[in-house]
Amino acid sequence: MPNAFNFAASPFDCLNPDEQRLVRDSVDVAYFPEGETILEVGSVPTHLFVVIKGFVTQFEGSEATTTYGPDDCFDGRGLVAGKVSSRFVAAEEVVAYQLAKQAVSDLIASNATFGALLFSDLSNKLSALSERKNQHELQSLTMSRVDEAFLRPAHFVDAGTDILSVVKLFQAHRTSNVLVRDTQSQPPRLGIFTATALQRAILDGRPLDQLAVGELSTFKLIEVKPSDQLGDAMAVMLRRRVHRVVVAEGDEILGILEALDLFSFLSNQSHMITVQIEEAKDLEGLSQAATRITRMIALLYRSGSRVNLIAKLVQQLNARLFERAWQLIAPPDLVAHSCLFVMGSEGRGEQLLKTDQDNGLVLRDGYVPPADLAGICERFSGALRDFGYPECPGHIMVSNAQWRKPVSEFAQMTRQWLIMPDGDSLMNLAIFMDAHAVCGDAHLLEAVQRGLMKLATDNDAMLGRFAAAIDAFGSSTGWWNRLLGLGDAESHLNLKKEGIFPLVHGVRSLALAHRLTETGTAGRITALVAGGQLSPDMAADLTDSLHFFMGLKLKAGLAELDTGKAVTGAIDVARLSSLDRDLLKDTLGVVKRFKVLLRHRFHLDAVR
Repeated sequence: MPNAFNFAASPFDCLNPDEQRLVRDSVDVAYFPEGETILEVGSVPTHLFVVIKGFVTQFEGSEATTTYGPDDCFDGRGLVAGKVSSRFVAAEEVVAYQLAKQAVSDLIASNATFGALLFSDLSNKLSALSERKNQHELQSLTMSRVDEAFLRPAHFVDAGTDILSVVKLFQAHRTSNVLVRDTQSQPPRLGIFTATALQRAILDGRPLDQLAVGELSTFKLIEVKPSDQLGDAMAVMLRRRVHRVVVAEGDEILGILEALDLFSFLSNQSHMITVQIEEAKDLEGLSQAATRITRMIALLYRSGSRVNLIAKLVQQLNARLFERAWQLIAPPDLVAHSCLFVMGSEGRGEQLLKTDQDNGLVLRDGYVPPADLAGICERFSGALRDFGYPECPGHIMVSNAQWRKPVSEFAQMTRQWLIMPDGDSLMNLAIFMDAHAVCGDAHLLEAVQRGLMKLATDNDAMLGRFAAAIDAFGSSTGWWNRLLGLGDAESHLNLKKEGIFPLVHGVRSLALAHRLTETGTAGRITALVAGGQLSPDMAADLTDSLHFFMGLKLKAGLAELDTGKAVTGAIDVARLSSLDRDLLKDTLGVVKRFKVLLRHRFHLDAVR
């Protein structure tokens, strides 16, 4: 057999040299003219096929479900099951490797990852991929730079400052150390005084307001550079038996790295940002925390953390960020008598990189808000914009009077969306269904949501119009062409339009039809399974697909940020690895099958 077999393509990229030799010894080349059936339903397969040239279409009944191109393999599942369950037809002239069944069985027995990646079972493939990433997570974190961790600001005092004044500084700035400048020594020197040394000051016996801090300071600073690795900083702390190091670049002091913050970084990125948000005294402090959220996302993703866990952390941090910003801008009376909420991917807990603002404000019935409510809301929207969250093109924000109303008026507006379901009403309904409270009295939002679900009817016409949006961005087989490099030269795929939106909105439509109160897509899927409206297998595929889409979109977005480009959500298919391309094909196939299910459930062919 020729040595040209591509061992860089999935699932063959996980084989060792001996296993690769087995493949070379067990493979032949086969030719199929256009239109020929390569495998028929019910037949007993004898080989695994790997496409060299051409394209093969997989049919379920009369419907084409998947297309295989160069380096793709089929039908692994049929080979293991002993019977083909789909029909595979040459869409054009096909040349393919055919690997003998016994060789495939031997590879599965010796290499569990190969077996997992070979099966068309999506969860097995994703599990194998996750195991590869997670092996290096902690190692990757310890190799992060010192300046990626949370550095506490350095506070300076003169050596002659009395201890009592230093203690007052400790309390005012919530710190446990100060850097001490001794300008009287030659040459001038810099030391550190910590809360631990305070014990010695008390035992000294002299009044604290007469004892100079310089007398009890340590003038041998332990320093690290911002470019040093965190693992090295940790080793320095352990070796020198200290709880903090000074981070300096030349003569410039950048901050203090505390042991607690270092270990928090390694175990829980969100802790440090939460501390920064809690301690922020102004919007500038919050803006710095918002920047750190993006860094945290990049670090956690590149170190192998699961994307759904990252999304949960981001939702919690963003909620705290928005809450603190609202508390700094709005008067306490307004905060107490209202509920600030977010919607869209932020409300569902599926946002990663910053996207458009989608938020609103519910006021308590009978409450008279401040006369400058509009100005307060404008300042809040502006603050979020400064934090990096763009304004919503559709103005679905608290700065728009339509999205800040008392409970009764909000309830009336949602009723109108159901009674008169035009395009704008259905869009607003979809957005509001994802609402999640972030500040104030959450019961106000819950009252509106409960009223909406009580009014939701089994009106097939309305539900059909609502669910029909799954095809709003439909491009027929265009996405297959872009995935396989056919047709136009443009290889970018809009993952939100082709995969995420139809999946999320399809689940949202089923949630509305069954009056489910969950706002997250994964939570809705779980509730649908519990109620018997969705099969466990379809539910697992939908959840896995959603998380894969989120991860792929995040990966592309981070690459755009790294090159100074705006985040578009588009995927350059030509740059995908063979495994990612294989998984993308599987997940887009899941969405396609889900859309077929939705068309039957909501009679969408009759809606058009």
